[in-house]
Amino acid sequence: QVQLVESGGGLVQAGGSLRLSCAASGRTFNSYAMGWFRQAPGQEREFVAYISWSGDSTVYADSVKGRFTISRDNAKNTVYLQMNSLKPEDTAVYYCAADRNGRSRVVGGTPGYWGQGTQVTVSS
Repeated sequence: QVQLVESGGGLVQAGGSLRLSCAASGRTFNSYAMGWFRQAPGQEREFVAYISWSGDSTVYADSVKGRFTISRDNAKNTVYLQMNSLKPEDTAVYYCAADRNGRSRVVGGTPGYWGQGTQVTVSS
């Protein structure tokens, strides 16, 4: 099993940047595919980004492509989401997710493990 704890959320003006971190417990972090999701008020949770266990493969939602970058440091058991050129519509609770079965479960929105979420608010 793996436990996930997000950090780095906050309030930022439109056009600004934030970097989210997700610290994972367990000695097998480098065998998990990882992802980020978000949920805005009144909306369903949506996929944001995916990264393979090795970091060699990434997938992004069209809405964040070119602005967000997912990365991981397996030595630190941590995955990151660098968010640039933030827009008010990026305002949401951001969740880290993990799954041992790879891309399909994460990109498909059914990963086995979730973090508790961190709030990101972008003001106009």
